[in-house]
Amino acid sequence: MLTNSLRREALIPFNGNLVRPQLKAVVVPLHRHVAFDARSNATNIRKVGLALERREAAAPFDFAVEVSPADAVKRRRVEWNGMSAEIIQASRLERIEARFRAPVHLLVVGERGARSEGETVVGGLRSSLRDYRRKLTFVPAGTEYSDWQLPRTLTRQTYFYLDPKKLPVEDASGLCTPRLFFENTAIWDTSIKLAGLVESPEQHDRLYLEAVGVVLAHELTRLGEAPRSEPQIRGGLAAWQERVVTAYIEEHLEEQVSLATLAGLARLSPYYFCRAFKQSLGIPPHRYHTRRRIERAKALLAKQSPSVTEIGLAVGFSETSSFTAAFRKVTGVTPTAYHRSLA
Repeated sequence: MLTNSLRREALIPFNGNLVRPQLKAVVVPLHRHVAFDARSNATNIRKVGLALERREAAAPFDFAVEVSPADAVKRRRVEWNGMSAEIIQASRLERIEARFRAPVHLLVVGERGARSEGETVVGGLRSSLRDYRRKLTFVPAGTEYSDWQLPRTLTRQTYFYLDPKKLPVEDASGLCTPRLFFENTAIWDTSIKLAGLVESPEQHDRLYLEAVGVVLAHELTRLGEAPRSEPQIRGGLAAWQERVVTAYIEEHLEEQVSLATLAGLARLSPYYFCRAFKQSLGIPPHRYHTRRRIERAKALLAKQSPSVTEIGLAVGFSETSSFTAAFRKVTGVTPTAYHRSLA
């Protein structure tokens, strides 16, 4: 079992003001007439090295979107290698302003937001869009971002900060163009998953958080790409893709299989993978996974004296009620009624 959990000091709870950790400098004095002490000198060098490492790691996250008035929002922030995510949630309905310009990329995810008045500016782009739910805004490093609004609802946005020097991608040339209120299914799905991890990081492993962050970085780099022609999309998955993906689902029926994992097996982006999968098998990946679970459950119910609870657990349902509801939705009857019909 992995135990590499998120560092407690990296978590900043919801509050009105963003508190950043302060780093203390380590000073190594130079004494002209003091004899050389190898062990002492080595210790001081190590201290300086650690201080510089901490400072370098923390540097990208010395930057945050400035919100005014500060007490009009609640903030929660989690930091990890090369990235940081922050949930900004309005606590009352009043005029709110936000400004940002820093040597890090910024992705703004509008989870919940509607305004009666306002304007958002990114570089030379401007918009007075009233309802920006499910909209994304990308601000390249060094580009100015500003926003003011009179909200109609209590807004909720997630800000992702990405250090250009530490992006886990080979080609980041696509991250130089500002984009205002655009839609992208792949980026949206990954962002929402990552925001969920930020909201309750103590329940998740740090390695998993970093892995989803890597997926988000890769999806962002694809923004600058021209749409690629993928012949297998029009006719669905290629034969090898369908074989690999369905075999993986079959081997992991009792697990929560992520869309990113399946898309990776097919070597497609999550967005194109969903389209191709549905064209090939007639239903989305998650529904196919559920149906295969139910088929496995039907086989188990055919045995004598089955325990509905145990069968539900065996096929990945944590509660009997959810298993019964899913079984009835697919077959039209409850698991118990299905077993009796076989008798």
